[in-house]
Amino acid sequence: MNSDQRLLECQRDLFAIPESVAFFNCANVGPLMRPALAAGQLSYERRAQPWRIDSEDWFGDVERRRALFASLVGVAADNVALVSAASYGLAIAARNLRISPAKKVLVLDEDFPSNVYTWRRYCSHYGSELLTVRREAGQEWTEAVLGGLDERIGIVAVPNVHWTDGAMLDLRAISARARAVGARLVVDASQSLGMLPLDFAAVRPDFVVTVGYKWLLGPYGLAYLYVADEHLEGEPLEENWVGREGSEDFARLVDYRDEYRTGARRFDVGERAFFEATRAAIAVLEKLAGWGCARISATLADKVARILAAATQLGFTPTTRGARAPHMLGLALPRGIDDVAARMRERNVYVSVRGSAMRISPHVYNSDGDIAVLTSALATLVPG
Repeated sequence: MNSDQRLLECQRDLFAIPESVAFFNCANVGPLMRPALAAGQLSYERRAQPWRIDSEDWFGDVERRRALFASLVGVAADNVALVSAASYGLAIAARNLRISPAKKVLVLDEDFPSNVYTWRRYCSHYGSELLTVRREAGQEWTEAVLGGLDERIGIVAVPNVHWTDGAMLDLRAISARARAVGARLVVDASQSLGMLPLDFAAVRPDFVVTVGYKWLLGPYGLAYLYVADEHLEGEPLEENWVGREGSEDFARLVDYRDEYRTGARRFDVGERAFFEATRAAIAVLEKLAGWGCARISATLADKVARILAAATQLGFTPTTRGARAPHMLGLALPRGIDDVAARMRERNVYVSVRGSAMRISPHVYNSDGDIAVLTSALATLVPG
């Protein structure tokens, strides 16, 4: 293991998580760090006295957040738009991609609803057809996607990590096939980007979206969209004032400008400054950047490996036997038990149920003690 992948020590002290709580549900909502809470509190105090708000709040903090995220995931800041949600970013992708009605849009079975609904609407509007790829027993998602990805496909809209159980897709292989058949690639990376490295140069996606409140441990409502160079002159969803050149000069806002701000900034959501939350997001991104994606990924992989070993000894079966993200684990639900999440909560263990999987998703705040408590709670679900 190189220096970039030395395991992080447990970072529990950075979070307001009681010792009695074993929280393994980061794939749902990640907890805010104490530095983010402190920054948020100061931001609310400043917001209560709006005469203290200046150009740094409107523009400087926004660019700081953009640059931090870009550096964390390994792209240029000019290719990053600040959006409000994954659905907003997906809508931008749909606005700027056009395919022949004879072409289809490929999505995964049981994918997150925002992705499915976006492309359902797209197909309805443009007269295309939605192709839902299903995974056969023992088949990996990559194989299933490649099996359906031919000249009939115009857009491939997939995650790199399936949200229900952490099954991974090989985006390099999918991208290569997509380019070979002339299809566009849109990726919802909400369940990994920022803690699992993504090779943008190799994958060459058209758009990649991620939320900021899961693995990025940031405030709700602050999300990110990567836009490839060829789409930077595209059409935004809204025509907000801050997306135009010269918007820093409030006195001249009535001198309407046709020119957008440089790069992906034309796609920024209105009210992107979000004074109450932006500095909280900056505080978190600074900490994540200090650790680095590779090191966070290696740390969580170690935690998940130990959880899987303990669960396997108890008789649990992972729902994905092939490629799986290092930071998530899906376990097949025990037969005859319908209230798995509720039974785990009774022991102060927080997991989620998605589809046919009990989803376990740790982060840097989980301790060895948490894993022991989780293992004990799992044991109570085993028929005895």
